[in-house]
Amino acid sequence: MTTDRDLVVETVRDILSGFPPVVLSSSRPWDGGLWASLASAGLTGVGLPESAGGSGGEPADAVAIVRTLAAGAAAVPVAEQLLVAGPAVVAADLNLPAVDEPLTFAVASEVTASASDDGDGPGRWTLSGTATDVAWAGVARHVAVLTSSAVGPVLALADVSGLAAGPGANLAGEPRGSLVLDGVAASGALLSPSHAEELRARFALARAVQLSAALEQVLAWTVQYAGERHQFGRPLGKFQAIQMELAEMAGEVTAVSALTDAAVRALDRSAGGGADLVLAAAAAKVRAGAAVEVVARLAHQVHGAIGFTQEHKLHHLTRRLWSWRDEAGSELAWAPVLAAGLLADGPDGLWPALTRVL
Repeated sequence: MTTDRDLVVETVRDILSGFPPVVLSSSRPWDGGLWASLASAGLTGVGLPESAGGSGGEPADAVAIVRTLAAGAAAVPVAEQLLVAGPAVVAADLNLPAVDEPLTFAVASEVTASASDDGDGPGRWTLSGTATDVAWAGVARHVAVLTSSAVGPVLALADVSGLAAGPGANLAGEPRGSLVLDGVAASGALLSPSHAEELRARFALARAVQLSAALEQVLAWTVQYAGERHQFGRPLGKFQAIQMELAEMAGEVTAVSALTDAAVRALDRSAGGGADLVLAAAAAKVRAGAAVEVVARLAHQVHGAIGFTQEHKLHHLTRRLWSWRDEAGSELAWAPVLAAGLLADGPDGLWPALTRVL
């Protein structure tokens, strides 16, 4: 039976069919046409409450959209808006910017927030410092910044449309520039340390969702190519060595999908927060990052020289895989979090913790 979520995914796919992946550059840092089409269909506000200006729907609906766009190598900041910044802004009781205006998220340890005394009322902050490696810097009009203050962590929402972004891009060409926020006024809310950690986990989960979708698509392309490409009179997929490589890829992708799906369920169960979310997101990001090396390497191995050409579609996803692996915290950053969470209740609590993650 077709569900509403299936219809949403089909709508995204229909829109994507008119916007094939492009090679990004400083002159074309994103796909503005695709964003406009998604926004006009109300898809840039899915999962955000209508009362706040969103399109309504469940977090899983937003995840489905992000997965579909990631598999299509879409150069738009939907993951940041729907899975991280948008929910964080709403949860902090800040005014959500118009959902047709790109919103991104940044963890900025180099930035500090000071309570404003300019008479604008409570919840006003002044930022100082430079946020680096900001996803879609120069594209996003607003940025939700997780930063620090003298009294604790702060989520600050700033309009950065008038700021020039410093140069920077990831391996796929997606903007990852810097923003000088000295003297920038922002609305904001104080967070508890645990809430701040949950926001970092949300960011990691967003990247894990994208990684999972891209890994699945790379596997599908590789299986298809192995069935179509003939060598020595038969398809590549008939050779045992190739079959073993495809099986290894499939095992990695299945493991990532299982842990990412578990983290999404934890997001639903916890209504956007909780220790279970942090643990599940850490597990998903660690496993997805570890799978990138295996899947990308074997995909290029099976494709051969054609897979390295600019004209072939494979690089649009493998370069994103290598980039997203390190963003929002690499395996090295999240593995200690995962280990600490699993061992928090001592030896007797290890198995219950493992099964809780899954």
